[in-house]
Amino acid sequence: MAAHAKTATLYRMVMDKHLCPYGLKALHLLKRKGYRVDDQWLTSRAQTDAFKAEHDVTTTPQTFIGGQRIGGYDDLRRHFGLPVRDPDATSYRPVVAVFAIAAALALAVSHAALGTPFTVRAAEWFISISMCLLAMLKLQDVDQFATMFLGYDLLAQRWVPYGRIYPYAEGIAGVLMTAGALTWFSAPLALFIGSIGGVSVFKAVYLDRRELKCACVGGSSKVPLGFVSLTENVMMVAMAIWMLLGH
Repeated sequence: MAAHAKTATLYRMVMDKHLCPYGLKALHLLKRKGYRVDDQWLTSRAQTDAFKAEHDVTTTPQTFIGGQRIGGYDDLRRHFGLPVRDPDATSYRPVVAVFAIAAALALAVSHAALGTPFTVRAAEWFISISMCLLAMLKLQDVDQFATMFLGYDLLAQRWVPYGRIYPYAEGIAGVLMTAGALTWFSAPLALFIGSIGGVSVFKAVYLDRRELKCACVGGSSKVPLGFVSLTENVMMVAMAIWMLLGH
């Protein structure tokens, strides 16, 4: 009985031009849980469609344990009591990743250029590199970012093209600040976009009490508008003022 309980049958798509990643993940999970897997390949679209019709399912892979259909990969995770990712759930992971990599790069550049990671210049690089990374994420889909940005940015709501200009401006300011070049241009630019952004976020979140998604890490962001976006803009303003005073 125990041996039967540890046997599973998995149907997954394995074709010349398509290898189902969720099928591989299901296979790995079953093996990790100690199951001997009867790995059944669906090697053509016709075979896959016939399997779906026979079992009245819309997706593959499909797992069967003890003759009972468990379902797809997410269903398999639920069967084992594992969490299943909610695609609409709030997540701060993209923001944490951006700032963590920016901090690591700033320390690395400081060490390479100045012989030690812990310098004032490292703090400056942290902010400017963060700006570059955030701009890069926005530039992956400028139209989607601009559409989300219109939901709360005061200048973009008055002049729609600003939503498409913003990520380029942030990226240019970040690169120039990292290089310490053209401060007369980069610092006022960062001060301008950072000030408008900060006021816009503060009004939308803390005065109007609106619940919006932040476009700070791109148009597909699940990060709530609020502290993170406000921090991004405050950092830009602080960096701009610091560089103008130094310049």
